[in-house]
Amino acid sequence: MKVSKVVLAYSGGLDTSVILKWLIEKYQCKVIAFCADVGQEEDWEEIKKKGLNCGAEKVIIRDLKEEFVKDYVFFAIKAGLRYEDWYLLGTSLARPLIAKEQVKIALEEGADAVCHGATGKGNDQVRFELTYSALAPHLRIIAPWREWDFKGRPDLIEYAKKHGIPIPVTPEKPYSIDSNLFHTSYEGGILEDPWVEPPEDMFLMTVSPEKAPDEPEYLEIEFEKGEPTKLNGRKYTPAELLKKLNIIAGKHGIGRIDMVENRFVGIKSRGVYETPGGTVLHIAHRALEQITLDREVMRLKDTLMPKIAEMVYYGFWFSPEFQSLKSFVESTQDTVTGVVRLKLYKGNVIIAGRKSPCSLYNKELASFDEAGGYSHKDAEGFIRLQALRLKTAHNIIKKQEG
Repeated sequence: MKVSKVVLAYSGGLDTSVILKWLIEKYQCKVIAFCADVGQEEDWEEIKKKGLNCGAEKVIIRDLKEEFVKDYVFFAIKAGLRYEDWYLLGTSLARPLIAKEQVKIALEEGADAVCHGATGKGNDQVRFELTYSALAPHLRIIAPWREWDFKGRPDLIEYAKKHGIPIPVTPEKPYSIDSNLFHTSYEGGILEDPWVEPPEDMFLMTVSPEKAPDEPEYLEIEFEKGEPTKLNGRKYTPAELLKKLNIIAGKHGIGRIDMVENRFVGIKSRGVYETPGGTVLHIAHRALEQITLDREVMRLKDTLMPKIAEMVYYGFWFSPEFQSLKSFVESTQDTVTGVVRLKLYKGNVIIAGRKSPCSLYNKELASFDEAGGYSHKDAEGFIRLQALRLKTAHNIIKKQEG
């Protein structure tokens, strides 16, 4: 298949700058460089200039921050998503949105191919390509790290010098960083040894708990149908609220995770993550669900959570099964409305109160001090029925023992 125009997911870094030039050279095609702003705070004008200088026909920058937080991050909060118990899926949530917008641009611009800069060892290649396949299967997918002969960064640097591609003059970090409005992740380099403690100067969003303020800070988060809408009584857009909460929680050393996770391709990988505002939102949302969700609905939702988190991590956001489960999660959030008060202190998020107009919590019914319409006598038959199978099993065992 002849390639005439490619839309490249472009970051402006060494890898994608080399890919841009390599695409033009190998495929003799036009390249549109697409940059997704999901809150990584880049110098977009400089990146645009660099992309054009590297040969891009045009550089398209899309501000996706509000969509990212409202439709992806807030869904993860509502679903309580954690991959392998710890990872809050910061990178995993951004990739389907970036790939979706990339496909949209490819269709708008009449491109016949899309390209990403993910390596052949990681998860991102899967996330990008499954999204491309789900939304525009007719587009050709180009994955340079699986095509070219470059072995690593030294080869890329040599190619960049040969083709006049600017190379950052700042010292290279001894680890790789991925950042968006929800989190910052660190992996590779010195972090590949799981015995090595991450250096303190590595972290960008949080202070260490030891350096956090000695006085706790209280805050209130208001939710409507599972989505946070107000912080300390003030209404914000989704992106504004998360950005504000990142600053507050980061100041108190909240949201650091160090884990060894299982990549989809079968490799174990050590990742260090900062998700300050997201950690607070997860805990606050759960506290509100505890008083607003029916017991069996909550338990069913909790049973499905690991599977939904795995789908996001693996890149199946636009699969039919994920969309079905997504609808179920959304349906559970109709009553998750109310306010949660929290205390932030030295890396800890402590629940200080919660209230809701949809609360299922009945103080009179729960109290040990008053009946509240509950008959203690009813418990007798309930316990007798629960004990029936235990007594039957006991009698069988005794009979077998002779």
